Amino acid sequence: MTQVFPAGKRVVVTEYAESPQEAIEKFVHLVEQPAPDPASLKPHEVIVAIRSVAVAWVDLLMTSGQYQHMAPLPYTPGMEYAGDVLAVGSEVDPARCAVGDRVLADPMKIGPRSYGDYQGAGGFASYAVLPVDGVMKIPAELSYDDATGMLQAYETAYHCLVARGQLQSGETVLINGATGLTGLAAVQVAKLLGATVIATGRSDAKLATVKEQGADHVVNILGPDKEVREFRKDVKELTGGQGVEVVYDAVGGEVSNESLRCMAFGGRFLIVGWTSTPNVARGKGLRGAPNVNTLPTNIIQMKSLSVMGCPAVIAIAKDPSIRVPRLEAIFKWVKEGKIRPHVSHTYPLADYKKAMLARWNGEVTGGCVLHP
Repeated sequence: MTQVFPAGKRVVVTEYAESPQEAIEKFVHLVEQPAPDPASLKPHEVIVAIRSVAVAWVDLLMTSGQYQHMAPLPYTPGMEYAGDVLAVGSEVDPARCAVGDRVLADPMKIGPRSYGDYQGAGGFASYAVLPVDGVMKIPAELSYDDATGMLQAYETAYHCLVARGQLQSGETVLINGATGLTGLAAVQVAKLLGATVIATGRSDAKLATVKEQGADHVVNILGPDKEVREFRKDVKELTGGQGVEVVYDAVGGEVSNESLRCMAFGGRFLIVGWTSTPNVARGKGLRGAPNVNTLPTNIIQMKSLSVMGCPAVIAIAKDPSIRVPRLEAIFKWVKEGKIRPHVSHTYPLADYKKAMLARWNGEVTGGCVLHP
């Protein structure tokens, strides 16, 4: 007898908005999701009951078409999610994936940021039908919530700090946006590499969590007027006047400019993102870069700095082979108990708007997760 699953729910984005705030208010909706039919599975497919899905910054930016990759409308958000295998196709190797396995969806191969036939399989949903090569078994050391913060966060940190930044033991790294998902991962990875970590943020309470996660020093970059202050003095004092060898910058804007002044001669400046200036591109998917970030070339020249773009996803699209060593390193660190994602906020799927706004408004430290 063919097993029958109950109907579920999923979130859909019906139209690109001018901004993520507008999208959350007007164009993101919770709708019924028919249960997938095991009898209709292709030989290489599996059905996953989704237990946890990350609410990531990229998920928000995609709703306005301001991210570099656009999913065809309507689509379901949720790039990285975890759940249980409910059914498998006729040609799925049981050693590779079996009913009952806890699995993590690979955001490079499925979901709104991917390409191909499974771009519509976003994680803000009760179920997903996925190709077997688009799922990975969750390490026993991690919960479903933990697993949703493993690939995106630690792959970004590895690509930026190891592959691009060549961070060395004994060096000092300034990590901007350290209270975010990838920022906290970068703190942990940098410590594993033997670096001294100076982490920045805008909330003393959130920075206290970053300190607990391994940062050697934390710096609140806001002044009494709640604007970005000259935090170079703090960094120079912490480095004996020398400055940092590496900057991991996921923030952009004024923070980037101030961070260049925190650097030692010959340092490496890693561009990871620009969360403080999300309107670099026009909304409604009109693209372009009317509000592009700029850096002071005089400082870059006089300090002999190397400025590097670090697109973790695009780099894989150009050369898939570079992913192999970073996945091996990440899974090894997880099994050894050396890294573990931090999740500060969880919500039921019905509260998807609250979860998205919590991420957008900077309330989250590390991960934010929905429970379908």
